[in-house]
Amino acid sequence: MTRVIIAEDEAIIRLDLRETLVEEGYEVVGETGRGDEAVQLVRDLAPDLVILDIKMPGMDGLEAARLINEDRLAAVLILTAFSQRELIVQARDAGALAYLVKPFQRSDLVPAIEVALGRFAEMRALQEQSQDLEERLATRKLLDRAKGVLMDECGLGEQAAFRFIQTTAMAERSSMKVVAERIIGGELRPD
Repeated sequence: MTRVIIAEDEAIIRLDLRETLVEEGYEVVGETGRGDEAVQLVRDLAPDLVILDIKMPGMDGLEAARLINEDRLAAVLILTAFSQRELIVQARDAGALAYLVKPFQRSDLVPAIEVALGRFAEMRALQEQSQDLEERLATRKLLDRAKGVLMDECGLGEQAAFRFIQTTAMAERSSMKVVAERIIGGELRPD
């Protein structure tokens, strides 16, 4: 079940939104009327989605969205009475993945939520892919340095240096990265 936090300073709208979300099969795990509390609730409760109004005490919804998005804590949907293009652009730049103008129709809410959740999932997948690529590149650089050490200090050819790293990793049930680090650190050399 999708977990949602509502941050809306008007209690009546918050109540109506909660009822609508529950009827639509979402789990409301937290509510607040303040932007600063919304950020803390997101950090504490780890929801899938946070619905933020723009104008709130403590911290406006745009700043809250920026902080939530900075750490990729949850998908952000802005729900506000303001439809000026400038605010929409600011919301997008703050990390909002969907924008809904009050008064909203129930039929508009679920699609906006699902779009925000879908975009958030894509962003997370891209972030993980990027981190994986960065790790691979760092490992590749370590392997190249270790091969260079073996070539310079032990007179091995590039293929032989690579084979030494590979067979040592297999024999020790270790990663090639760990073996490369040991070679660079001076603690491992071929017999």
